Amino acid sequence: MAFDSLSEKLNKAMRNVAGKGKLTDANMEEMLKEVRLALLEADVNYKIVKEFLEEIREKARGEEVLIAVEPGQQLVKIVHDQIVDLLGSNDSTIAYKEDGMTIIMLVGLQGTGKTTSVAKIAKIAKEKQGRNPMLIAADVIRPAAIDQLQTLGKEIDTEVFTLGVETKALETVRKGIAYAKEKGYDTVFIDTAGRLHIDEELMKELQDINAYVRPDEILLTVDAMTGQDIVNVAKAFSDALPLTGLVVTKFDGDSRGGGVLSVKKITGVPVKFVGEGEKIEDMGIFHPDRMADRILGMGDVVSLVEKAQEKLDMEENEKMAERMMNGQFTMDDMLKQFEQIQKLGPLSGIIKMIPGMNQYAGMIDESKANGAMAHTKAIIQSMTPYERAHPEKLRGTMKKRIARGSGTKVDDVNKLINQFNKMKKAMDQVGRMQRNGNLNEESLEKMMNQAQAQLKNNPYGKRFK
Repeated sequence: MAFDSLSEKLNKAMRNVAGKGKLTDANMEEMLKEVRLALLEADVNYKIVKEFLEEIREKARGEEVLIAVEPGQQLVKIVHDQIVDLLGSNDSTIAYKEDGMTIIMLVGLQGTGKTTSVAKIAKIAKEKQGRNPMLIAADVIRPAAIDQLQTLGKEIDTEVFTLGVETKALETVRKGIAYAKEKGYDTVFIDTAGRLHIDEELMKELQDINAYVRPDEILLTVDAMTGQDIVNVAKAFSDALPLTGLVVTKFDGDSRGGGVLSVKKITGVPVKFVGEGEKIEDMGIFHPDRMADRILGMGDVVSLVEKAQEKLDMEENEKMAERMMNGQFTMDDMLKQFEQIQKLGPLSGIIKMIPGMNQYAGMIDESKANGAMAHTKAIIQSMTPYERAHPEKLRGTMKKRIARGSGTKVDDVNKLINQFNKMKKAMDQVGRMQRNGNLNEESLEKMMNQAQAQLKNNPYGKRFK
């Protein structure tokens, strides 16, 4: 994810002051020096870095910090709040009309994922915000752009209006809007043409569409991998069009993220959506406070819960949890757990969302994790229903058969059984504490510490490459 490198360096700087009983100019300046270097290496605009640090100094020297019980912790909070301010302070969502039709136009350079983003945001509007959207294919320049949007429209079960490549973009938009009104759609997304670079022809076409439609939102798609160039592109488009927000794509890539941190402060245009994958569902509403939490290694429990509610079978999970609490945990439950985890995305991404676990995310080798997960599923699926329910009764000949059936070794089968026994023991422990009324914050923290210790020696770690 963007900010990974920045997050690691800021976490290191924050840890150096978090436990300080007294905050002095010396240890604060030492921390700020590390923060400055981290931000500049992340490609954050140098003027913004300078202002960022000055604002931290000013607030850190205030009376509310000096009298704090733990000034170091207070300084971490100040840095967190400044990052939130840098990213945009408030969630910037689409301002849908309650009455009438909301028109949203997406613009951007070719190759930024604009057409895909149109469908992804339309999916959010339809499934999460109760809108009835239609897509207009106004990119008549790029070959296959219309076909691509039509394919995506079918995937999200949303109508796509097109008059083909022979019709001018403005005419397509004009007739598309009329058609949408006639059919009673409350939201229209317009996919416009892009170029490999900013030119007069591109801007003239977009300005003509804007002048006719007067869209409620004009969203600019930018590629997170382009770094500081995000700011330059945003400035160029905002000079020509009344931009209302940015859609940052390829946010899951190995980028420094400085452009995202700089763009709101320089252009005044907030980030509204971020794309973190190629799948149609890999687009999310941008929350500055949650992103600041993730950057500083504080996790993002709210987003994790939302993702779980969206992707997991919550009713089945409740039944599984009840079985676990009653000491009825089986290999079938273990298999279902692995399948549910896979639905949430990369393992390292999940770990980053858990408070206090961010530092362990880098220990995960995703390819090794995926391979281990596949082997685990194969082993369990090679067992009979009885063997899944009673793994303790597995004998040598049974294990050999299971190993052959799953393409693994007997040693792998034994390791899985051992892992299962540890999980079952942990579940039994939690169940007993719950039944006895001893399940509290202290006991959960103890178990979390144990889990962290086990993670340091995880079977998916990079040390095993």
